[in-house]
This record gives sequence, C-alpha cells and structure tokens, in this order.
Amino acid sequence: MGINQDRIVNAFLDYVKIDSPTKSEGRFAAFIAEELRGLGFEVCVDDAGEKAGSDTGNVIGVLKGVKPVQPVLFSCHMDTVSPGVGIKPVIRDGVIYSDGTTILGGDNKAGIAAVIEAVRVLKEEGVAHGDIEVSFSIYEEGGLFGAKYLDYSKLNSKIGFVLDSGGDPGQIIIQGPAQDKITAKIIGKPAHAGVSPEEGISAIQVAAAAINEMKLLRIDEETTANIGNIEGGVATNIVCPEVLIKAEARSLSKEKLAAQSQHMVDCFKRAAEKFGAVAEVEVERMYDPFVISENDEVVEIVREACGMIGLKAFTGSTGGGSDTNVFNANGIKAVNLGIGERKPHTLEEHLRIEDLVNTARLVLGIVQYIA
Repeated sequence: MGINQDRIVNAFLDYVKIDSPTKSEGRFAAFIAEELRGLGFEVCVDDAGEKAGSDTGNVIGVLKGVKPVQPVLFSCHMDTVSPGVGIKPVIRDGVIYSDGTTILGGDNKAGIAAVIEAVRVLKEEGVAHGDIEVSFSIYEEGGLFGAKYLDYSKLNSKIGFVLDSGGDPGQIIIQGPAQDKITAKIIGKPAHAGVSPEEGISAIQVAAAAINEMKLLRIDEETTANIGNIEGGVATNIVCPEVLIKAEARSLSKEKLAAQSQHMVDCFKRAAEKFGAVAEVEVERMYDPFVISENDEVVEIVREACGMIGLKAFTGSTGGGSDTNVFNANGIKAVNLGIGERKPHTLEEHLRIEDLVNTARLVLGIVQYIA
C-alpha cells in the first residue's frame, strides 16, 4: 500500500488554484464536498457561514467503516490569507512554491490533500477501518470562527487530529495558547493645529504614550503581546481627535494572559487620564489554551503511527492558535500535527513534496493503527 505521489501533488496544485480567501471559501467548499462524496462520504455543510459571515459553512464528512473501533476526526481549514487570489504554483527541486506574487496556500490545503489521498488509498486497497470523520472549516484565519460555529452534533469522534502546523511530519503539538483581542479607542479633542493646538488633545499622542509604557512582543517563554494596527487622524492641520488601536496578547497560562491584557488596558487608561482624553478599551477572549498529556491516548496513536511508517515522532508547544484549541474546548481531544507548512502567511511560503507525501502516509497510519 502506498501514497500516489503524482496524484497527491496534482490534487494539491488543483486545490490552491481555487481561490478561497477567508469568508469566500464557497467555491472550494463545493469542490471538496464533491470529492468527498465521490469517495463515499456522507457530506453536509453546516450553517457556520451565516453566523461567521462567510459565503459557505464548514464541510463535514463521515465515511462509515466496518470495524467496531472509535471514530477518528481529521480537520483542516479551507480559507487562506491574503494575498491568496490567483495562486500560480510552481515546482522546483522537489519543492512547491507560488510564483512569488501570492502565498502558496499549503496552509492549509496541504492537510486537505493529505487526508483525501489517504482515503483514496484506503478505498483502493480495500482496507477495513472504523468511521472516519472530516471537518474542513471556514474562517480559521483571524479568529477560528468556523470551528467555533461548527455543528458538533454532526460528529461522533472524541479524538481528533488537526493537520495545520509548520513542523516536520511527526511533530505533535500538545500545548497551545489562549488569545485575547484588545481593541482601544482613544478619544481626544480636535483643534486647529496651527492656530490653537493647545485647545486640542491629540489622540495620537495619547496612544503613543500608552504604547511606550507597554510590555510588548516576547513577554516571557509562555506569553506574547503585539500592537497590530493603528488607525486615526484627519489632516496635518487638525489635532487628531480619535485613534483606533487593535492589539492582542497570548499565553499558555490563563493567569499570565489575564495579567498581560490588564496591563495593556491600564496603560491606555493611565495615558488617557494624564492627557485628559477618554480610553474605551475592550478585551475579548478569542480562544482558550489547550494542554494534552505526553502520555495521552491521542498522542500515543500518533507515535505508534509514526513508528509504523518510519517517521520520528516528537511533541512540542506553539505560540499560535488553531482549530485544535476550539476542538479541545468542545469535548474532542485533539492535537495539531506538523505537515511541513514552511513560511506560511508570506510570499515565500513553500512545501516539500516529501512532506506532503509523508503527511498522507501519517493519516493512513493513524487510521490503520486505530483499526
């Protein structure tokens, strides 16, 4: 039994050529739903799109098995970051790149290609297996909204494998952070900057003072924080009346995250008070952290599957969020697996064909080991 390298590569190339930017995944969702039906899956599209503001919902598929073993879930996301429209993949020396004008979309269509190819091999070889469930989500980038609004009543799996990490195949992410989104509106007072600037309160100056007092970027080994976007101002001759700031904080520790977010809020409030401005600050918990034991069944399954196919299994933690966080919060014990996504979210994103093939082999191995 073996993965068909040419087939999986061609499928991946086809997938990335179908545009699916966040909130516009509909065309790709329709395509992949038909592929799943062709492989014998019972397929439905849930109503997550209506709740999240996408043009489609999550694609959920169930392939019934003949063995009385626990069902297993494989999950990937369908959306891609910008610039991700008009992707033109090229292959050089066993590596797949974009043409340099867009991202590649290996994040996360490499995972989808691996799952589809593994199932094709199972079907071709007539391998007996238990129920296989898939969840291909929308709107993962920017908030994990597809997984948050997923219709969990359509799934029976209690263990899951998310194929969405940049490490080598064999990597098992067992710990991921929580994230807070922090939005601050600084309200100052406009005035003519050349005639009577002393009558104004510069929202930009207030924001600058607040940010200058903040602990940002790497806080400690478990915690990060970042100011990501600042918008405001009218013209150079008007003292800036309002600024909108979007920021985030992440930590593997809920206590550390709460402390960091409060620190950022306090900095905004103190600066506003000092200058006589107003700071309206909101903190929204985007997702909770997850921690899976090194000895948990879901980890052991991956270790054993890696051993079966000659891959080195290793565990780790991440500073990034993924659908893994949301699955664990909804009663599905899940880990995130390395699939070789190199330099995701950049024009230099690339994927080794060897990693694509090994990811499909690992999916196959997981199903075989459970069966």
